[in-house]
Amino acid sequence: MCLAIPGKVLEITGDDPLLRSGRISFGGLVKEINLAYTPEAKVDDYVLVHVGFAITTIDEAEAERVFRYLDELGEVE
Repeated sequence: MCLAIPGKVLEITGDDPLLRSGRISFGGLVKEINLAYTPEAKVDDYVLVHVGFAITTIDEAEAERVFRYLDELGEVE
């Protein structure tokens, strides 16, 4: 089973669609993530991230729901 974590897009860089990346915030931890699979993603959107790649965009309510589940499991600190 694979796990994708939601994060909020803070900034997007790169003109080439295959090299497009973004600074993504995971509850305060910020990582550089490849956005090639989510060309529709824009600043302030939420994306699901798996192994360094954003694989889809999601709405804020869904992201918050995942954060709550992770918090209940004790995985968010």
